[in-house]
Parts: sequence; structure tokens; C-alpha cells
Amino acid sequence: MKEYFIHEALKEAKRSLLLNEVPVGAVIVKDNKIIARAHNLRETMQDATAHAEVLAIKEACVILNSWRLTGCDMYVTLEPCPMCAGAILQSRISKLYIGIFDPSVGACGSVINVIQNDDLNHWTEINWLYNEECGNLLTDFFKDKR
Repeated sequence: MKEYFIHEALKEAKRSLLLNEVPVGAVIVKDNKIIARAHNLRETMQDATAHAEVLAIKEACVILNSWRLTGCDMYVTLEPCPMCAGAILQSRISKLYIGIFDPSVGACGSVINVIQNDDLNHWTEINWLYNEECGNLLTDFFKDKR
């Protein structure tokens, strides 16, 4: 099932490409069913918070009619930044599956680890998938930009 859900997140990331957005996608899963999905829309919306993870969390909260996403898993193509890691922490997502690390602003273990900090009130399990397609999508996007 993990491969299926990360591929669904990749579909979202590819939607970002059509909008000339950084290709990052996320899906939120509860009881093995996708309840929310999103992709980056920062340029489209001109909103610094319009990251795939934040948009997916907002959608899941509406679907569940709760800000608490306990029992939900998130699959994301790129390691979340500090803002997104904070949103994951605050929404109480139980497990996070990451396609590839982000060596520049990753906040789930590569640069810093926001969601597994003993000084904070919630702990999210991290699962690294190291999906080659996630990495290639981003590499190709930035190569084309240069």
C-alpha cells in the first residue's frame, strides 16, 4: 500500500508541473483510504503557505470536521519544510511517509527534526521511502529552470 500512496502523491506533484510550480504532492490517508490530496500552489495563489502538505491538512480537517488528524498518515514526495513540519505536528498526524529528503530546508530529519522533538507535545513516526521518481521529478524541474 505504501507504494500506491506515494504514487498518488506523485500524481499530485505532476499536477504542480502543469502550473509551473515546484513539483511536490501530498496525500492524507485514514483507514487505508485517501481522504485529502494536494500539490504546491504557492506561485498560483501567491501564498507562501500554499505548500502541498498544508493544503492537504486543511482539506483533511474539513473532511473529518476536526483539526485533529490522529490516525491519519501523510505521504509526501519531498521532506517537509519547517512550516509544514509544524503543521503536521499541530494536526497530530500519526505517520509521515517521505519520498525524498530535502538537504536545504528539510525539517523531518535531514537538516532539523521538528516532528520528533522530545520537548514538544506530539511525536510523528517518520518513514523514509527513498523513491527515485520523487527525486528525479524535482531534479528535472530545477535543471529546466536553470
